[in-house]
Amino acid sequence: MSKRALITGITGQDGSYLAEHLLELGYQVWGMIRGQADPQRSRIGHLAGEVSFVRGDLTDEGSLVAAVDIAQPDEVYNLGAMSFVPLSWQQPKLTTDVNGTGVLRILDAIRTVCGLDTSRTAGGQIRFYQASSSEMFGKVTETPQHEATHLHPRSPYGVAKTYGHFITRNYRESFGMHGVSGILFNHESPRRGPHFVTRKITLAVANIKNGRQEKLHLGNLDARRDWGYARDYVRAMHLMLQRTTPTDYVIGTGRMHTVREVLEVAFDAAGLNWQDHVVVDPTLVRPAEVDTLCADPASASEELGWRTTTTFEELIRLMVEEDLRETGREQSHTRPPLAPAW
Repeated sequence: MSKRALITGITGQDGSYLAEHLLELGYQVWGMIRGQADPQRSRIGHLAGEVSFVRGDLTDEGSLVAAVDIAQPDEVYNLGAMSFVPLSWQQPKLTTDVNGTGVLRILDAIRTVCGLDTSRTAGGQIRFYQASSSEMFGKVTETPQHEATHLHPRSPYGVAKTYGHFITRNYRESFGMHGVSGILFNHESPRRGPHFVTRKITLAVANIKNGRQEKLHLGNLDARRDWGYARDYVRAMHLMLQRTTPTDYVIGTGRMHTVREVLEVAFDAAGLNWQDHVVVDPTLVRPAEVDTLCADPASASEELGWRTTTTFEELIRLMVEEDLRETGREQSHTRPPLAPAW
């Protein structure tokens, strides 16, 4: 009998890739959505007929209990979140409610459903994956960062994710829940939202190449991140939940690159010089910057057998190529205006 998985945030970048991966492994996949009007639902349009959907909201515990009860999953992947870090300064309360308290709500929903279902023994409990974040490290005390590195988040997003991380660990230790957290470093793809810096850059490159944009405004070009390919990272999520003993893992490449390096690779992929088009805008610099994030994925490598398969340069070029194709398709579908009727 095939396993069943419930994914919150299935319409996001990670959710769509995870759904594809689990389907390839023979899972029955359920996706939790807030309603029919989800603007990102197009990301999973190609999975229509393969994925079942259930309504739910991380701010409404009753809806989460219903979603878990309907899906009857063996595994729950909590990828739903307000994921754009700069927005968390503008909406700190909502960020906390979704990214922090929302984790508590879904943990309690799982406990409720397991308590109602007498057929679930300790060995057949629902396994839970929490999407933690490298932003929890914030003002880093050591580089690279591993599972035991001190957490010092520097944004409301990072603070909320830290709560979700610790409440998952607390429920594991207090109630024996099979809950794990994946501390994922930055991971990108052509499905990344256009407001994230990597996709903002690759989209701008495509638009500039096609004559639809002249300048790209960015903040701190010296910010360094550990960037990997999202398709690689969802494999790690699944591997974590297959372990007999629930354990948290850091997932990343172990290599850092600056925003400036993203620009160099992305513009070069389109035959352009980034210095001709990029404007540094001080208003786009974060109130409290996180300058250096680099993963130490040794535990994931040794215990899960997980490796990245895509290099930083391959990832950025992949994104540029896809955005060039998309903007090209959009242009080909744009008809010229009708001639005046005189």
